[in-house]
This record gives sequence, structure tokens and C-alpha cells, in this order.
Amino acid sequence: MHRLFIALLRGGIVTAMLIGLFGQLVVIPSTASEEVDRFPPYAPFAAPYVTVAVVGVACVQVALVAVWMLLGMVRRDAIFTPRAFRWVDTIIGSSVVATLLAVGVTGHLALAEIPSPDGGMDIDSTLGAAVVAAGTGAAFAMLVVLMRGLLRKATELKSEMAEVV
Repeated sequence: MHRLFIALLRGGIVTAMLIGLFGQLVVIPSTASEEVDRFPPYAPFAAPYVTVAVVGVACVQVALVAVWMLLGMVRRDAIFTPRAFRWVDTIIGSSVVATLLAVGVTGHLALAEIPSPDGGMDIDSTLGAAVVAAGTGAAFAMLVVLMRGLLRKATELKSEMAEVV
């Protein structure tokens, strides 16, 4: 893979990490605070939902660190080694945790009595977004598990070819 392409990808990772950090420290807490100020019955839900959102962003950041490490392995032409599986497993683990968080939010929104200033429309939209997030997370985790299998097969083939040559 071309070094410029890897550098551009790493630049994107740094940008995404900084945006995520800004979201964790500023956007998520201030948005929750504004919603509680606008509709005080949301107050008991603010801290748990802020925590879930911050941890969800952290899951994405962990996956980005793993992608950074995999890009380094690609640059060194060492991607087809057993060490790569550690980073792929990290991506799978972080996506599973994020998906479980989304499933938990979906369950809470579906079962809890949450007051709404608009007669439930806000909750319905949020529930829909949580369902989409859970489905997308599950699909992503399954895709990465599939890609891990392909990496395993490619690593085995490279080992066999090295023995023959």
C-alpha cells in the first residue's frame, strides 16, 4: 500500500479521534444539560445516557487505534502475521461492546416510561435511531468476523507459500 495513502488514512484517524474527544468532553454533556434545562423530567436519564454515549464513542476510538496499528503492519508488510489478529480482535470486541450498549438503550427506550414534551415522538425517533445503531453495530461486528476469517486464511496461505519457496 502506498505510503501517502497510509498517511492520509492516519490523518483521518487522528481527525476522527479529536472529533470524538471533543464530542465526549463538550458536545455530549452540554447537549444533555440543554435537554434537561429544556425539559426537567429528563434529569434522571441524563447521567446514564451521557455515560453510554461517552463509552460508545470510546469504543469507536479503540477501534480506530487498532486500525492505526493495522495500517502500520501493512506499511511494514507484516499484516499476514499472527500479531494482526490481536488488533482485529480488538476491533471486534469494541464493536460488540458498542452494539451491546445500543441494544441496552433500545431495550430501555422500548420498556421504560420516559416522559416526552412532544407526546412521545422524541422517544419514538430515538428508539428508531437506537434500533438502527444496534443493527448497524451487529452487522459491522459480523463483517469484521468474516474479514478475520479471510485474514486467517491468507495468513495460512502465506505461511505455506513461504515453506514451499
